[in-house]
Amino acid sequence: MGNLLREEAGRPTGQGRQIKDIMMKGALVPLGFVLDLLNANLLKSEEAKGFLIDGFPRELNQAKEFENVVGRPPNIVIVLDCSTETMIQRLLLRGQTGTRADDNEATVRQRLGTHYSLCEPVVAYYQQKNLLRNILGEEPEDAIFTKCCSVIDSLL
Repeated sequence: MGNLLREEAGRPTGQGRQIKDIMMKGALVPLGFVLDLLNANLLKSEEAKGFLIDGFPRELNQAKEFENVVGRPPNIVIVLDCSTETMIQRLLLRGQTGTRADDNEATVRQRLGTHYSLCEPVVAYYQQKNLLRNILGEEPEDAIFTKCCSVIDSLL
């Protein structure tokens, strides 16, 4: 989801500029923009057998509205559990090695605060539906990736 949003934020359009401004503040992009991008890039693909969305939904209303648009709940929801400090260090490292202007400590902390306050109801919602799979995110990236693949492969 972040890649789609950053791509749109890089476009010289009114919507692109709005999304860029919102992201630079560490705030959530409004659901209408997100669903438009998902619809344009994923849901209309006739070739796709399915899709993996990273970083969405972040709010309970996003989860419910996505289910309305798609017509059903997701098959599975993966949550990577790790400490706040681990997340901060990984995002700051990504900011040093990439072109993500929003990976600075102040914005990262703002995004994490938003995450904690808004995502917990989403996690509880999918846990109640027995769709939630927790993966420990403190391990090296390769180990986390392998565990995510295992969870996804279990659906096939």
